Amino acid sequence: MLWHLGNTTIRTPYRLRDALIALQASPLNGDLSGAQESVFAVLLHEAGVADVKRINVAGANFSDFGRKWRSALTKLGFITQKLSRSVASGDVDPLLAPISARIPGISGRPYEITPSGQRLISAEVIAAQQEVFLRAILGIKLPSPIEDRFTCTQFSPLKFVIDLLFELRARSEGDYLSFEETALCVITSSPDDGIDRVVDNILDFRRRRLAHSGSVRPFDSAEYKTVADSIPIEEQTLDDYGDCTLRYLKATGLFKAKGRGITLNPIKEELASLIHTSAEVSLSDEDYLVNLWNGADLPTDNATAAEKVVNDLVNRVRSKGGTAAALQTGEDLALRRHELEDQLNKLEEENYSREQASKVGDIKAWIEALINGSALLPNGERIKIPKGEAPAYFEWVIWRAFLAINSLSNKPWEARRFQVDQDFLPTSTAPGNGPDLVFEFADAILVVEVTFTNSSRQEAAEGEPVRRHVAKYAEEQGASGKPVYGLFIAVNIDSNTAHTFRTGDWFKKDDSKINLQIVPIRLDDFLKLFTYGADKLDRMPGILQTVLLRCRAQANQEAPIWKQSVTTIVEQTIRS
Repeated sequence: MLWHLGNTTIRTPYRLRDALIALQASPLNGDLSGAQESVFAVLLHEAGVADVKRINVAGANFSDFGRKWRSALTKLGFITQKLSRSVASGDVDPLLAPISARIPGISGRPYEITPSGQRLISAEVIAAQQEVFLRAILGIKLPSPIEDRFTCTQFSPLKFVIDLLFELRARSEGDYLSFEETALCVITSSPDDGIDRVVDNILDFRRRRLAHSGSVRPFDSAEYKTVADSIPIEEQTLDDYGDCTLRYLKATGLFKAKGRGITLNPIKEELASLIHTSAEVSLSDEDYLVNLWNGADLPTDNATAAEKVVNDLVNRVRSKGGTAAALQTGEDLALRRHELEDQLNKLEEENYSREQASKVGDIKAWIEALINGSALLPNGERIKIPKGEAPAYFEWVIWRAFLAINSLSNKPWEARRFQVDQDFLPTSTAPGNGPDLVFEFADAILVVEVTFTNSSRQEAAEGEPVRRHVAKYAEEQGASGKPVYGLFIAVNIDSNTAHTFRTGDWFKKDDSKINLQIVPIRLDDFLKLFTYGADKLDRMPGILQTVLLRCRAQANQEAPIWKQSVTTIVEQTIRS
């Protein structure tokens, strides 16, 4: 037995929404078979959803890339399944047609966006996206018409994991699963093995690992080999499947990270409890697909259960010092639940923001990982930026750096335009038509843009938008008297980009001119400045403003010389 959620090619579930948006806007919706797999790969590449490097290699075949993305969307029920082998791409599937007739809005063509997929497209905030993922993953059962290689009794992987966590809690063993426990004990089991027996195996592994003297690497390696040989499967596959499963489980919002593993998310604990106590129901193939494509029902769809969840959230808000009125008769339960969850998330984010001053070592390590590919945390753990997520992590770590300074006048969620999950990790980059980050201090506003682009592409991609975004804030803040600065951070600054920012003027619609104060700085120089300020965080707003003013005073130099002047000013500040 070996199962996993999601797709090891697309390990960040939130990227599936971007793929659906691109698919919906193309003629490929419902036309993804055969040669169209390569066309789909090109679409994803050109839309910036994925980087398909083979596209530019003459004679290369990259249909597998499109096929893997299609498979990921199919397994979660965001697009329909192909049931007839011989049906041509774009034609109605005769086996699919009667099932599709039960679902308004789909035509019976394979690989067509489903109602569940449409809801994910429409979900603009993380809370809404997580509810879509929760309905999708709760709708997955094994075996199924999509995953028919299993011989066990049909079960919900999501409910199975929740049941294991509640059993661990009942035994007072900590309601968490480590990464290794998930890879070795959870995804290699099913309810047919018995919840008690699976938990026994988890605890046996946990105790033997804790009792092992010295490094746990030899112990883990031996355990991985034993389990992999028994299946049989490659040892790396256990790691890949475990990692992927944990990421998709966290996308439901029901879980939070605990180390590399998971534990129940307190905000969603009552909902998890309702899923835990619900009965497992086997479905026919046709009912399974209808349920998956519509998105599974949640306990909170029932008014009595929804009231229970809302009352639990009210109590949690009050326990954290927030204000929450009791549930009123006739109140919109779904709206109230989402409002309370948002309130709790903001209370948690304020705590997270306050903690960053004590996380300077972690922040520095993540910046180093962006520069070098990997780095060591203060606790000795080696970290790497998740594949394909470097731009999002770039924005995230700069946000954390400014939270650590702990002098912001705006709220932490107001300072970022990218979205974060329940662990305050980034799920995507900031959307267009605005800056990445905006930090408001008592006497200044800092508009921050970051990028991994380089060479002349950097100026083409960033020159106009950065100036436009800074100009917008400079115009809006004109009456307040607060100066507005732009900080442009990149691994390397192209001279053409620096040249564009030297004068930085921006003309408004009435042809009046705004003089912009933008400074381009290399990421390694920002790291030096942040490291210098680690023991004087309360003084950093003033130090940073002085650095920006000194850099702008040198902006009359030629761009290559100005870039060097910025580095020199940072080094002088550190020495002084």
